[in-house]
Amino acid sequence: MATIAESRTQFTHLPHPSPVADDVRAEIVANPGFGSRFTDHMVTIDWSEDAGWHNPTVAPYGPIPLDPAASVLHYAQEIFEGLKAYRHPDGSMALFRPQANAARFNASAKRLAMPELPEEMFVSAIEELVRADKAWFPTVEGGSLYLRPFMIATEAFLGVRPAKAYKFIVIASPAGNYFKSGAPAVSIWVSDYTRAAPGGTGAAKCGGNYAASLVPTAEAFAKGHDQVLFLDAAEHRWIEELGGMNLFFAFADGSLSTPPLTGTILPGITRDSLIQLAREEGLTVREDRYSLDQWRADAASGNLVEVFACGTAAVVTPVGKVAGKDGEFTIGSGGPGQVTGKLKARLTAIQRGEAADSHGWVHRIG
Repeated sequence: MATIAESRTQFTHLPHPSPVADDVRAEIVANPGFGSRFTDHMVTIDWSEDAGWHNPTVAPYGPIPLDPAASVLHYAQEIFEGLKAYRHPDGSMALFRPQANAARFNASAKRLAMPELPEEMFVSAIEELVRADKAWFPTVEGGSLYLRPFMIATEAFLGVRPAKAYKFIVIASPAGNYFKSGAPAVSIWVSDYTRAAPGGTGAAKCGGNYAASLVPTAEAFAKGHDQVLFLDAAEHRWIEELGGMNLFFAFADGSLSTPPLTGTILPGITRDSLIQLAREEGLTVREDRYSLDQWRADAASGNLVEVFACGTAAVVTPVGKVAGKDGEFTIGSGGPGQVTGKLKARLTAIQRGEAADSHGWVHRIG
């Protein structure tokens, strides 16, 4: 059997017996929401200790046959990524920095003792799916095709060791706005729970990190907030990240700060892009620790004028209010700020092909 390195563009395309009807799909893409509906196809690639990566296939979207003893169900060997495909004004399709997602995917694979997927195969798999489901691009303003590549351990055994068989899969979902509240800025709840500890899996994009965030996130929702904020595990003092997004702080002196990547924070691709764009705008950007107490004090004094969260799904989202067991405070006017708006506009214009891409970030799909 040929390995993926030997047949990297030879994807087998299986016919779809019953794709979603055109009129039903039109209703979905006109109001897609986020993460609740899925396109007609998925991509799968298998890995085994003997054959390596093999059997790249574009198949109808559907259930995955899985043995009850599959390692992913017992020892949580699972990683994933998230990125978007965009329809540009000229009608072409494009991805934003997919190679960065591929590199982060492999970094997660290393941490979870899983096989690395060649980066060109990661990108090719996504391209294949976008081409197959190009009719699923949302028609709503700001819509995109959200892509979810993931890998699971499929070997059937009971025993604490890395599995010897895996499946890489890509699925797609037409996407609109991430936050459902529609508020101009989100409100966040400071959690007493810990997301990640030094030496743990905080820098890996694995399901276990998100499972651990569900209880504190539900607590935030129950208290009327949009997201949960996690502090560091050691001192429970320093800002780390939200449930699924990185944070930036904008100060009155024109500088920006974001928590440093110390192994407990996911290295966001949107985060990295915004750092570069902010510096091009002449802003000083620091990657420094920032405490909750200092955040509260700077918000009260006016030294801190804006805060925004960022990530693939929500892109750039202003933070207006912070609440916790010690009370709450408001940042600036409690709504979007100029720096947040400008950086979001620059980033989304590049992603959507409405502005020149001087960084080589836009990956066009032929």
